[in-house]
Amino acid sequence: MPLYEHVMIARQDLSNTQAEGLIEHFGTVLSDNGGSLVEHEYWGVKTMAYKINKNRKGHYAFLRTDAPATAIQEMERLMRLHDDVMRVLTIKVDEHQSGPSVQMQKRDERPDRGERRERR
Repeated sequence: MPLYEHVMIARQDLSNTQAEGLIEHFGTVLSDNGGSLVEHEYWGVKTMAYKINKNRKGHYAFLRTDAPATAIQEMERLMRLHDDVMRVLTIKVDEHQSGPSVQMQKRDERPDRGERRERR
């Protein structure tokens, strides 16, 4: 089955348990449609670059899934209809990276970005 990564932003006035409950809810939607939630990370409340629906902050969550396209379409449809979800980004990947995402790594553990090119 295809592999996907999703980033979801939920409203800032939710509690942490409600935001994590959304992750579990959409995981069950996937499993009901023949897919699976491989891994998820709750990134916490973060400040956004611009306001979305009059909200300056949001609960961020990262999901790694293994599901057919129909299950992903159904999950995204339900996310768009859900009042607590503000934005969703879904990306199809060739393989899931092992370990925590870059957002969850400490600054010392992140790989070096290498030399920067000089601008002309």
